[in-house]
Amino acid sequence: MTDILHRIGVTTSPEAVYTALTTVDGLASWWTEDTDGDAGLGGVVRFRFGPGGFDMKVLETEPGHRVLWEVIDGPEEWIGTRVRFDLKQEDDYTIVLFRHEDWREPVEFMYHCSTKWATFLMSLKAVLETGSGAPAPRDVRISNWH
Repeated sequence: MTDILHRIGVTTSPEAVYTALTTVDGLASWWTEDTDGDAGLGGVVRFRFGPGGFDMKVLETEPGHRVLWEVIDGPEEWIGTRVRFDLKQEDDYTIVLFRHEDWREPVEFMYHCSTKWATFLMSLKAVLETGSGAPAPRDVRISNWH
């Protein structure tokens, strides 16, 4: 199994980051504007993009500390993988430790997704620090896969 790993620091509280990860409006502000569903524990959130989308089941939520989803629908490479956000306070920063874990193998699509996750995590940072993120469809295009 292979994981995508990223770390960012955001100059806001863990609670503000947690809200951006656990509400439909919060998620739509940094990942994709076409987001709906139930972002609560046990719910399913649907994220749509131009070429397709993903459905995530919310497996774990710990306010101010952790969010864990399982991919239940989307590209074959994503099915059964997990997306995890661990939060911790360090001085004036909330540190976000991000994992998209349990990829079966590091296929080319994983390389693409790693770069896209980085751009969306920077969008999360921007929306929390400036009030303006870059969710899809306003995100950075990196290839014909979007």
